[in-house]
Amino acid sequence: MEFVIITGMSGAGKSRAIAAMEDIGYYCVDNLPPKMLPSFTALCRQAEGKLDRVAVVMDARSREVFGDIYEGVRGFLEGPGRFRTLFLDCDDGVLIQRYKETRRRHPLMDEQTTSVEQAVAQERQILSRLRDSADYLIDTSYLSVRQLREKVVDIFLRDKGQGMLISCMSFGFKYGIPKEADLVFDVRCLPNPFYLPELKQRTGLDRPVREYVMQWEQSQKLADKLLDLVDYLLPLYQQEGKTQLTIAMGCTGGHHRSVVFAQLMAEHLQERQLRCTVTHRDIAKG
Repeated sequence: MEFVIITGMSGAGKSRAIAAMEDIGYYCVDNLPPKMLPSFTALCRQAEGKLDRVAVVMDARSREVFGDIYEGVRGFLEGPGRFRTLFLDCDDGVLIQRYKETRRRHPLMDEQTTSVEQAVAQERQILSRLRDSADYLIDTSYLSVRQLREKVVDIFLRDKGQGMLISCMSFGFKYGIPKEADLVFDVRCLPNPFYLPELKQRTGLDRPVREYVMQWEQSQKLADKLLDLVDYLLPLYQQEGKTQLTIAMGCTGGHHRSVVFAQLMAEHLQERQLRCTVTHRDIAKG
């Protein structure tokens, strides 16, 4: 039986993630108190053969028993079976804005914690060790609902025998560096198609933009060196037991150069038969 624990910051998209898990065939339970985890798992094992994939959400809504989640989950994950954790994170400012827009009450707010800012800070402290030990981390700060669903499906639907999941991402530095990135490469040193009127409104997915970016000697040499570096690093990460690697390519706005290089990296890894996805975080932003 595969067992996935979904946790993370309140407002980061756990409900969307559990919905995606249900869509791909997982038996899902939302808001399971941590102290019920052992008994719930035992119950699922009794139905083995009927329940082969289970996902549960555990978060701050169970605050009266939430303080022991790290110790409970750690001991649980060290036991026999296939147990993994997915942590959904989000920038504090984005979380606060989401609560203000929806006018929802943060689960940790009470007589002592009277503001969303305080509640977010408190929750982040509670979850810090669980975040550090998670098998998968998704930062939803700049993801759409569709992009989040695609990431969850890519992690848990594909053939697990293919090993490490590599996510290639393009982004714009003006919107911030992705927090989930393991490797960040800056391609702002290359000629920018933004300044050509015929290419300004296009993206790195368009052939003319790609041809323009890659016509320069410095672009070709940089691509060769980045591909070679990643080829060298991947076996080292795999030896350390890493299951997810995010490679982020950044340019100014995330429309042209970074998109081209993220696509090049993904195509290279796919040619090597590696498990790889590509996301263009800021390609639709103005």
